[in-house]
Amino acid sequence: MSELYNIYCDESCHLEHDGQPVMLLGAVWCPKDEAGKLAAELQAIKVKHRAQGELKWTKVSGARQEFYLELVDWFFRTPSLHFRAIVVQQKEMLNHPEFNEGSHDNFYYKMYFSLLNKILSPDKKYNIYLDIKDTRSRLKLRKLRTVLCNNVHDFTSEMIGHLQSVHSREVELTQLVDLLLGAVAYRQRGLTRVRAKQAVVQSIEQFRGRDLLHSTPLSEQKFNLFLFTPRKNENV
Repeated sequence: MSELYNIYCDESCHLEHDGQPVMLLGAVWCPKDEAGKLAAELQAIKVKHRAQGELKWTKVSGARQEFYLELVDWFFRTPSLHFRAIVVQQKEMLNHPEFNEGSHDNFYYKMYFSLLNKILSPDKKYNIYLDIKDTRSRLKLRKLRTVLCNNVHDFTSEMIGHLQSVHSREVELTQLVDLLLGAVAYRQRGLTRVRAKQAVVQSIEQFRGRDLLHSTPLSEQKFNLFLFTPRKNENV
């Protein structure tokens, strides 16, 4: 029987004209049979710190610094949790008419393919959950599932059990993606004005033993980063 994993995905600065220099897509994954326990552990940390509502990077503040630092510590000390992110640098250089049939949406899903196809293994099975963004998601998700499966010659699409949009406020581990992705985005954008956010970034870099500014080898499974810079021949 194939091992079954859950993959939780989110994005940051993903809109085409949001004035941000970077775009990020990220995923946290774990064995499905541990997902409930891990979500409960995350919820217990929330209760301990009296943290109300959805876990989000935008909520990191001095008053909540210890809460978010404990979450980082929990992530790195939990062997079954893994994170991967793609950082699109110099987003303003993207040439959609030439490379993406004029569509930022096409590029967005190409990036999702690039994010996920380095996580997936044809000898395992996956449930993939993407933070819901719009009412057009269903057809795009169907196409993404087909392309991901065909890439590993799984033409019956058995490798992916579920590929669906969810509301992050309802899924604890999707909220963890928001936190980790937010830290990467903060470092990539060179921001320093919020000390608590700096502390979270520094804690992640200390656990990793490297900064959040460079790509990592694919063999690094705990916290993997891939930096993509648009060029004339844009290969994803």
